[in-house]
Amino acid sequence: MKTRIDLPGTLAAAPFTLESARSSGVSASRLRRGDVSHISRGLYRPSDWSFDLEAAARALSQASPGAWISHITAGRLHCQLLPPWLADSTELHLSKPRSLPEVRRKGVIGHTVLAFEDEIESIDGIRISTRSRTWLDLARRLPVSDLVCLGDQLIRIPRVEFEGRTRPFDTPDGLRFLLSRHPNMQGVVRAREALDLMRVGADSAPETLLRLAMADAGLPEPQLQVALRSNDAVSPTADLGYRHRRLAIQYDGGHHLLEAQRFSDKRRDKAFEAAGWTVLVVDKNDLADGFQQCMVKIKRILRTAWVDHPAVAGFADAV
Repeated sequence: MKTRIDLPGTLAAAPFTLESARSSGVSASRLRRGDVSHISRGLYRPSDWSFDLEAAARALSQASPGAWISHITAGRLHCQLLPPWLADSTELHLSKPRSLPEVRRKGVIGHTVLAFEDEIESIDGIRISTRSRTWLDLARRLPVSDLVCLGDQLIRIPRVEFEGRTRPFDTPDGLRFLLSRHPNMQGVVRAREALDLMRVGADSAPETLLRLAMADAGLPEPQLQVALRSNDAVSPTADLGYRHRRLAIQYDGGHHLLEAQRFSDKRRDKAFEAAGWTVLVVDKNDLADGFQQCMVKIKRILRTAWVDHPAVAGFADAV
């Protein structure tokens, strides 16, 4: 009876390429054993392997010279704000330049595209489209509102104490240049529309969707990250608001249910109220109904503010 030879640890834990198997001393006959599954050309995996998107993408990238991980797969690996219906997608997308043959791999969605070298990067052994290029690739598939959410996260100013970086992933001008490079790409018109609607200052997708709902309701465009005290780095801030109407709008997401965060929120809101502001707190229930009731409340507050302070008449005309 032949003694079973276990796969090396690096091959037993995730998908691997034929080249990596050979370099580890694994023979072709060993790859035909029952504990190894052949995925597609030059790609294998342990039979008992539980799917992991990053591991699958790494092996696919290594087995596809000149190609790169893209679209939904890239968005997930970059931890970008995809809509809920794609947030758990296990799709594997691979893009290639036109100079290479089309992608023909089982279980892989292939794309033949034009991309510049600075639109592709390598992260932890995975050749992948940049966040900005991924945003553009997804313009063909996502509705405008989701593209705006995705784009707002690209251009937002990060908080170094939480994210360890000081610069945004991109800027509106940088995205505009990206679009100018691909004037005939499918989805570019939708991407241009989304770019016109993007604003620096949204910290989450619901905040972006709230702002878009306000625009659809005919409300004046609000300020974002409104500081109670201007030019004060430690001032409490509102997610959205109208300074000249002293209206602060806060979107409280899931993390606001934590006790420490609730205490911080109350202290923040009391500071605004003590200064004569009205504070409107919006949550997931408002998001679920498309912010319809929220729009009614905002209009009512603004009309009341105009009655009390009619000096800015033009503003009230909009609501």
